[in-house]
Amino acid sequence: MILNLSNKKFMQIEQFDTGLKNQENVKKLVITPQENYNYKQVVRKYLNTIVSDGISNIDQNVENAFTKNVNVNCFYPLNEFVGINGFKEKFWKPLFNSFPDLERREQLVISGAFRDKIQVGSISSLSGVFKKSWLGIKPNNKMVNLKCCEIHELKNNKIIESYILIDLIDLLIQTGVNPSNSSRGSEGNWLNPINTDGVNFFEKDMKNSEASLEQSLIMQRSLNIKPELEVSSDKDLKKKLINHPQSNYWHEKMIWYGPSGIGTARTLEGFVDNHQLPFRKTFKERNYWKLGHYCELGDGKFSLTAGWNSIQATYGTDDWLGYKSENQKVTMRVMDFYHHDERKIRENWVPIDILHILNQIGVDILAAIKT
Repeated sequence: MILNLSNKKFMQIEQFDTGLKNQENVKKLVITPQENYNYKQVVRKYLNTIVSDGISNIDQNVENAFTKNVNVNCFYPLNEFVGINGFKEKFWKPLFNSFPDLERREQLVISGAFRDKIQVGSISSLSGVFKKSWLGIKPNNKMVNLKCCEIHELKNNKIIESYILIDLIDLLIQTGVNPSNSSRGSEGNWLNPINTDGVNFFEKDMKNSEASLEQSLIMQRSLNIKPELEVSSDKDLKKKLINHPQSNYWHEKMIWYGPSGIGTARTLEGFVDNHQLPFRKTFKERNYWKLGHYCELGDGKFSLTAGWNSIQATYGTDDWLGYKSENQKVTMRVMDFYHHDERKIRENWVPIDILHILNQIGVDILAAIKT
């Protein structure tokens, strides 16, 4: 898939800054297809071994995979911490204590070089019986599936920094607690990439990888065109979003896999109805790239971008997921995994730390369920 970037459709999109000017002088690593594939296998082996062995060999397995001073960036309420001991005690051991028979099933693994960093991102399902309370969530003694999205930075074949998003709202729903009751899309497990191997593929032509990433970034820049500032009715806004420049990049059979609370949508119209309309009305004031991406990867037919507080926005007075705010400033932790097919974006998996967003407006879901 080679994109023609001279096409007028592309040139209509304003070239928004991606927030990386302060890194312009950073030397970009160049890696071979074989090296890229090898990095992927290193991280896969580390993570699969940790989960398959469970609590029995957790100390050794985590020490084999991560550096002593690893930087860990987790979903709310774990948030950020430094050091392998904290990682074991705050994340891994409580996880295995609550889900003692956990299994890891990979759905998508993407790797590559972003500036001077080697990064590997993945989507997986962590499946097991929920035996003991975890993060204040009561167990149901039934099998559950944790949607887990991760990005790890490698140096000398060890992980020096990790970003982890697990969908806790999805877990709550599986235990019979729905904290929003307002999902417009379909809830449930995310599907694997259609008609392709998303885990163990080997991409020989790096131009395909570059084209995939370029398409994602250009589509993202188009999202900063904000018709919600021009119209007030849902009908008019929907019409403008359906005919928005983003339509140049989405496949007619696109699937947008959103986090629980928002849900999954099919086709551009479904995406607009289920996510964009309420999101754009609530977060009219937003900046996508003020803080910049920490990850931008292309890998064959797939691409990945991510920001840790890269989106800064004002949570307006419109209802979003059943909650309102009084123009509170918030930031967002987001990952975007893309599958490109027939010169379009066919699938988009989007983990968002929704509990983190709600906590910034004074809504603590995990505290509420305890009472």
